[in-house]
Amino acid sequence: MRKARQSAFERLESYLVRLIQEKGDDLDQPFGINVLLGVLKAFSCLFAAAVGVRYFLYRTGILRRYPLGIQVISIGNVTAGGTGKTPVTEIFARTLAAEGRKVAILSRGYRRKEAPWWRRMFTQVIDPPLVVSDGRHVLLDSAVGGDEPYMLASNLPGVAVVVDRNRVKAGRYAIKRLGCDTLILDDGFQYQKLKHSVEVVLVDSTNPFGNGNMLPRGILREPVRHIKRADIIFLTKCRGDVSAVRDEIRRYNKTAEIVECNHTPKSLKDVWSREEYPLSWLQGKTTCTLSGIASPKGFENSLRRLGAKVVWCERYADHHRYDASEILYALNRSADMGADALVTTEKDAVRFPRFETTPVKCLYLRIAIEILSGAESFDSIINRICFRDRTTRD
Repeated sequence: MRKARQSAFERLESYLVRLIQEKGDDLDQPFGINVLLGVLKAFSCLFAAAVGVRYFLYRTGILRRYPLGIQVISIGNVTAGGTGKTPVTEIFARTLAAEGRKVAILSRGYRRKEAPWWRRMFTQVIDPPLVVSDGRHVLLDSAVGGDEPYMLASNLPGVAVVVDRNRVKAGRYAIKRLGCDTLILDDGFQYQKLKHSVEVVLVDSTNPFGNGNMLPRGILREPVRHIKRADIIFLTKCRGDVSAVRDEIRRYNKTAEIVECNHTPKSLKDVWSREEYPLSWLQGKTTCTLSGIASPKGFENSLRRLGAKVVWCERYADHHRYDASEILYALNRSADMGADALVTTEKDAVRFPRFETTPVKCLYLRIAIEILSGAESFDSIINRICFRDRTTRD
């Protein structure tokens, strides 16, 4: 019964996300849906007011921003999901570690397994943060530590990954216990409690700001004009001319350095054995997909661009926690359709229960950031982080 309710909730969530995600997706809807959208609009006005009050309290000093005395790089966005923060976080962490910095990534660990809210109320101050990686060993799995933290820990030897809702506490722990001198705040644009040294903001060039509405009527987490706080803006998923998006960004931020990049497929790996396949393996292959991410179309289209024939796509809500029956159903369906492989994303793969044998190959697509233009801006930011004095933003 609980799984049925959860599935119904996820279906509703996925349906609403499709309605609010892009301009025009909410047109020509039946009367009942338009009423629902009107209700969501009312809630978005309340949300916008709450966001405005919160930032006012931080600007006036009524709510305090805590400095930690070292470099804190915030990587985030003004929209909900789908901009590709994890690969950008990875390239920053990898580059800074190569420059000799002792890096820790601080994450909230979204949708990980947690204690009930009533217990967290009394323990969140005294409980130590979760250390997914201490920089030498991966210590926690994705269920406990969270999908993105576990993925980052697995791909970044030498970089610590610390999870806690209170990122000030997590940062202090990383400095004192792990000896870190540089902190990367994953999904940190809205986290104002910790003072940031460098503000990195991601904008999806294919859908920069959705339909222009705040959550839950649109995908904005705060007004677009707040992008003026950014020091560097990563335009992600760049394919073709993005001048219109650049012009829109310049309306709100005249000075930030802009880096154009694309999320480029890097390799194919078996979900369980980690056997690697060249991307050319997909050429002419019949595939099915399984994903639980914010923007599955980009993933599915990347397989098509690599030459795969995608015949069936199974989509779940973002951060869906799979059970064995769901994976087995997708594998059997793929085999029944004559597919050569079931392909998923790296973020999904860390949530798969283990199978010893499968009726069809189960592979995940590993993605990396490719900087198309603005590499000098990225290098400049890295140099500022590595060599500037320990001043922080107000």
